[in-house]
Amino acid sequence: MLVLCYPRCTTCQKAKKWLDDNKIKYEDRDIAKENPNQKELKEWHKKSGLPLKKFFNTSGLKYKELGLKDKLPNMTEAEMYKLLASDGMLVKRPLLIKDDLVLLGFKEEEWKALKKK
Repeated sequence: MLVLCYPRCTTCQKAKKWLDDNKIKYEDRDIAKENPNQKELKEWHKKSGLPLKKFFNTSGLKYKELGLKDKLPNMTEAEMYKLLASDGMLVKRPLLIKDDLVLLGFKEEEWKALKKK
């Protein structure tokens, strides 16, 4: 299981604490130092079944700075993948990947499914 986080993100800290408290093993990856590439993003997007726009960190400074709220609706998927791969701070986090499961953000109810596997 892979968890992409930003160390200073309080939501990421909560998610990792939850995983640790529940004795769930994971590989931790700093999303700012090693951002996902386009191939990974495409694979995770397909597995998630979510719209690609959900992969954007809409509360992030970079998102607002680039005015993406207005630009995203007119972008192609290829352009969105390229943009997401250009800067890990644009990607919603934490991002958890396990086999065929992809979770965006930390919602404890969703993450409880990990304890059953």
